[in-house]
Amino acid sequence: MKLNKSIGLLALTVLLLTGCDNVNKLIKSNDSEAKYQAAVKYYDDGQYTQAIQLFENLFVQYHGKEHAEDIAWRYSTALMNIKDYFTAGYQFKNFYKRYPYSEKAEEALFLSAMCKYYESPEYNLDQQQTKEAIAAFESYVERYPQSTHVPEINQYLDELRGKLMRKAYEIAYNYYETEQYNAAYVSLGRFLNEYPDSPYKEKAMFYMLASSYEYGINSTEEKQRERLQQVINDFDRFATSFQDSKFLDEAQKIYTKTRAALAKIN
Repeated sequence: MKLNKSIGLLALTVLLLTGCDNVNKLIKSNDSEAKYQAAVKYYDDGQYTQAIQLFENLFVQYHGKEHAEDIAWRYSTALMNIKDYFTAGYQFKNFYKRYPYSEKAEEALFLSAMCKYYESPEYNLDQQQTKEAIAAFESYVERYPQSTHVPEINQYLDELRGKLMRKAYEIAYNYYETEQYNAAYVSLGRFLNEYPDSPYKEKAMFYMLASSYEYGINSTEEKQRERLQQVINDFDRFATSFQDSKFLDEAQKIYTKTRAALAKIN
């Protein structure tokens, strides 16, 4: 019996050393245990692509049986190691649902959120994945508030929310750049309401003032008085909030021009 086992292990080692063709041979084989042992060997050796091929083949055969949990875990982490974050995140979430009492369940939920985090793009691209990553981290913290991962998750959340904040500011500012002054004024105001402590607050308030002036001065005569008065209000708010602003000289010029325009109307 020991001799047969030794021969089997030797054959497995030879198969692993002879390349990818043998993965295909193992997949076609009916020897599930040999496939599993080969997949584990590939995984432990860091040959994740080969391991993934075998684990995928083993999923159905081992469903609900011995090694099933180990296969699911190794398969998920192998996917993460080759940076297939979309599939890995999906598999980690499935692991959590399928094995909720596993000692690895909590870590699986955390790693599923990490996969969302890794998928989050630069701030100037569509931020749907960023929003999903935030939701995934918040869901994890809600379930495991005492987790050792919470401090690092808070850092990730700050980073992700920072992307959303910058994206929102850039969208609002772009209206000003493209001379859509009413849209800029509304969008910048909405930005300030949503992010009152943003590092972009000074810029947002200045460009809101500038948009207010451009929109007001180019309005019809009957609308100018009301809209230019709003410029005065916006200037007062800006000057009070940022008395040492680098934009203050330019803001003062806008104020002076606005006062002159109102005097002319009056």
